[in-house]
Amino acid sequence: MADVLRVMTELGPKGQRVVAVAPDWPGLERGAKTEEAAIARLRAYLPRYAPVARLAGMGAAFAALAADAAVDVDVVERYPGNGSTDFWGISFAFSDLDRQAMSGEELDRDLTLLGACWVFFDAVRGRVSAELRKGPRGGGRDRDRIVRHVVGTEREWAATKLGVRSPDGAPLADEGLRAHRDAYRTAIRAFHARGMPARTWPLRYLIRHTAYHALDHAWEMEDKDLTADRA
Repeated sequence: MADVLRVMTELGPKGQRVVAVAPDWPGLERGAKTEEAAIARLRAYLPRYAPVARLAGMGAAFAALAADAAVDVDVVERYPGNGSTDFWGISFAFSDLDRQAMSGEELDRDLTLLGACWVFFDAVRGRVSAELRKGPRGGGRDRDRIVRHVVGTEREWAATKLGVRSPDGAPLADEGLRAHRDAYRTAIRAFHARGMPARTWPLRYLIRHTAYHALDHAWEMEDKDLTADRA
């Protein structure tokens, strides 16, 4: 239902962190110390995810969720996380839903949203200041270090999970990024056609985790942007 937000919650084994995941909207995940707080934080990020939904051509379907602070939440699954869930407050475990087979339509939808996350990430990196506000998160990395981290991590996942090695060179160049992302999606489609996971990672998880990583760092860059301070 368009007016209900489906949520899965990943519970750290020591009870230190819980991650709320919106499985219908890859990349929309937030962690906190309790399930209630994680869901509340996820709700707070709905307006920030809305541009991604619009880029994917799904803005109308998402609009009701983003506009309603009291939108109904349906917790469809609670599942155990691992030590990294507790330490980082990030989803590092697979849910039963992640392990479910995907139809071709579901795969197309998730890959469209992943592509929109990449477009959003590129737009943010193109408008924020090169130097970012210092703070505890990320060790005070500047914009280009964050971008290198995101793209480099994706290349590692492609190489280890999908068997794709992006060309060496300047990964930040537009042409190199397009080649990397095209190869990434093509490999996911090939694994899906064979009914196979990406090694140990279910395809649903690989897509949502890739989308989350790009969005999380895009939002980090937005939060630390110094452009307005220098205007």
